[in-house]
Amino acid sequence: MAAPCSRNMRSISILLLLIFIFISMAAKSVSGCKRVACRRREFKGCHGIVHNCPAACPETCKIDCRTCKPVCYCDKPGAVCDDPRFIGGDGITFYFHGQKDRDFCLVSETNLHINGHFIGKRGDGMKRDFTWVQSIGVLFDDHKLFIGAKKVAQWDDSIDQLAIAFDGEPVFLPTKEEAQWAPPASVLIITRSSRANEIVVEAVNKFKITAKVVPISKEESRIHNYGITADDCFAHLDLGFKFYSLSGSVHGVLGQTYADNYRSRAVVGMKMPVLGGDREFLSSGLFAADCAVARFKGSERAVMEGAVDHEDIQCKSSFTGRVICKK
Repeated sequence: MAAPCSRNMRSISILLLLIFIFISMAAKSVSGCKRVACRRREFKGCHGIVHNCPAACPETCKIDCRTCKPVCYCDKPGAVCDDPRFIGGDGITFYFHGQKDRDFCLVSETNLHINGHFIGKRGDGMKRDFTWVQSIGVLFDDHKLFIGAKKVAQWDDSIDQLAIAFDGEPVFLPTKEEAQWAPPASVLIITRSSRANEIVVEAVNKFKITAKVVPISKEESRIHNYGITADDCFAHLDLGFKFYSLSGSVHGVLGQTYADNYRSRAVVGMKMPVLGGDREFLSSGLFAADCAVARFKGSERAVMEGAVDHEDIQCKSSFTGRVICKK
């Protein structure tokens, strides 16, 4: 008589296990795929509490430790994501397509200049390129910071595809969450916010940059007709900028939206409000502050010593993924 009882118990156990799996999968599909937690110990009421990403950004959310809520950082002012979609300092969303294989001035201030290198491809029957920001070059004081996505054929979330260089020297970060690096002068600190492909760079009293390497998925390519092939998934950067000391005359594709008396030129009522001005923001190189709206002068020390030569260092990631910086 014990055998039928054992079989019934096993059946019930299997049924309960299946129910548990179904509920877990349903909860995951509703609340998001990724879970995030606040890692900053100073926020004692939030530290270590795990949250599910919202449905609007199931794989790319961040935790706001102050409010203890997950947020889509590509939906916050200062975001530069996707094909590139900008959210200005005024909160207005617009697109700036630029041109593939060219560099454009994103932010230009007297002591801060940020260029973005655009990659892309021309779709069938299109009059413009599909573009994404592959890397950025940041000039501040007499320093140069490079952040880029390596060229990748097949995407694997577990493999780090970030390329970083500071003042012409490659930066190597251990592939573990919260790993940090800072130069001897401690003018900035770079922190991994995930084990791979995601960092936060902060320069005290100047800026905070979040950068995440993301690919174009087959599904995205199908929906938007990008035409992505198996030899290149067009890995690029999703970026978030926060600035601490901009003047009212700041310029650049993104920078101008923080300027005094700025009025958006994008047609807001359109489904995809597009900002033009390719020539206005075009730079001759990733570290060149020579776009038509450039404001950058560098620090007083750099100018006096002649240390700021905008073309003296050029960084890019090679096809093998190695960072190459040349003078």
